[in-house]
Amino acid sequence: MANTKSAKKAIRKIETRTAVNKDRRSRMRGFIRKVEEAIASGSKDAATAALKAAEPEIMRAAQKGVAHKNTASRKVSRLSARVKTLTA
Repeated sequence: MANTKSAKKAIRKIETRTAVNKDRRSRMRGFIRKVEEAIASGSKDAATAALKAAEPEIMRAAQKGVAHKNTASRKVSRLSARVKTLTA
């Protein structure tokens, strides 16, 4: 248990930051899921639109420190490659 005033404040800040990061990560995963579902449905237009919405969200998560930059780039790259293979 925290004894000092600064340690108690640090705990409050960590809880807030954890909640924010959890929301950001969840939001990113939701966008990725939408792309996955569009790919599974076989609709190239829907998949392209979902990817276009997901890419900035994934990169924003990386910029905010929720995901590593290379991880975010890899996810975008793999999703776009899968969307590309779909036939119209």
